[in-house]
Amino acid sequence: MTINIGLFLTTVAHEVKNRPVPVVDLIAIQTEDPFKVLVATILSARTKDETTALAASRLFKRANDIESLSALSQGEIQKLIYPVGFFRNKAGYLAKLPEALSHFNNIIPDTVEELIKLPGVGRKTANLVVSVAFQKPAICVDTHVHRIVNIWKYIDTDTPLKTEMALREILPTNHWLEINSLLVAFGQSICKPVSPHCDVCPLEQQCPQLGVKPRKEPRSYKKNQTDLTFISWNVNGIRALEKKGFITLAQEFDVDIIALQETKAQPEQLSEQLLNISGYKAFWNSAEKKGYSGVALYCKKRPERVLYGIGIDEFDNEGRVITAEYSNYFLVNVYFPNSGSELKRLDYKLRFNAALKEFTDSLSEKKSVILCGDYNVAHTEIDLKNPKTNTKNAGFTPKERAWMDSFLDAGYIDTFRKFNQDPGHYTWWSYRFSARAKDIGWRIDYFCVDAKSTEKVIDSVILKEVMGSDHCPVKLTFNAK
Repeated sequence: MTINIGLFLTTVAHEVKNRPVPVVDLIAIQTEDPFKVLVATILSARTKDETTALAASRLFKRANDIESLSALSQGEIQKLIYPVGFFRNKAGYLAKLPEALSHFNNIIPDTVEELIKLPGVGRKTANLVVSVAFQKPAICVDTHVHRIVNIWKYIDTDTPLKTEMALREILPTNHWLEINSLLVAFGQSICKPVSPHCDVCPLEQQCPQLGVKPRKEPRSYKKNQTDLTFISWNVNGIRALEKKGFITLAQEFDVDIIALQETKAQPEQLSEQLLNISGYKAFWNSAEKKGYSGVALYCKKRPERVLYGIGIDEFDNEGRVITAEYSNYFLVNVYFPNSGSELKRLDYKLRFNAALKEFTDSLSEKKSVILCGDYNVAHTEIDLKNPKTNTKNAGFTPKERAWMDSFLDAGYIDTFRKFNQDPGHYTWWSYRFSARAKDIGWRIDYFCVDAKSTEKVIDSVILKEVMGSDHCPVKLTFNAK
């Protein structure tokens, strides 16, 4: 059955009318300047709107037209637009833009065919500039547009380019200008790529929901003053993540403790901004080997005590454990070893696992223990996409899984599985073969608690939509009373 696209888009428009306007549309409304729309569109690729807006504002203070942009060096542009995604590449595109526009008499072209000749401009960018800056019929196909119109079964395509061409054939022209901004806002807020909020979607009854796995309705509870929230995240290099907007993201998390693994940095290698995020006190335990391993804590409330390592040199030299002690609990942040290629470090990992459990057992005799981090093991077959082909690979070997069995048998609780027994929930995806886009992942990041603290666990979720690393964060809500 073909949907009524006009009705669907009208419904979406009503739903998102009070949500933030995409930054490129906002700049177009405020300036009516094709130059600024083009530049903002280039900056916005794979970057949050708030980051794009700040970068564009800084750049436009120095370069609000082609002539002033040409006076800036690539290095100067790079500093002004940081930390937008791929800022070095984008600075290169913008540095080349004045020369490229000289072939168009220094006027921004108003056709897709001409715009795609400019550095850093593909069909998506070109269509967006044509529609937003010039109000000419064009269909910009953002990933949200491509995904949502296929979910609606309005078209059947497998690439954004095919989606654009299909929409040109069947979408009434009066919807061409609006479809991108509407579906971007809708995709960011309700029809999300992961766990879409179908339970609150106004189209739930009419939507075909092709290929959709809706979120479970969020658990509701009355927040107490003693409820605390924690984030655990393997960042795969804190300095790299800083360039992707970690400082802003940390403040958006607004949790009591952020526990990071695989920081890959010594404190003296970090910026002042990273060392002193507003509202948090940072603690670092780095490996002796530079650029390797490392854990960190950002704490809103200063701990009574911070423990660095577990008292065994062969493990502590790699900066794998840091513990924050508070009046009612310990939070132990751990980066478990990887067994490595050909399982060369499997014995080391198993020794570490045993020593760590002795350490946490000793803590649990005094007060609650929360043990978070990258455990580097998918416990059961539902914790990874392809279990049959990975039984001999690091992170899913029988010995590693057996240790996790024994750990949980000893009374520790995998908090995510306390609430969710479904397959298909992952926290790590290989950078290869578009694994994240295809959701070919592993669940190897956990919050566990000791047996006596089970009833203090309020909620435990995976924040799959948060980008920046090959892992996503996991979050725990815990009553520390």
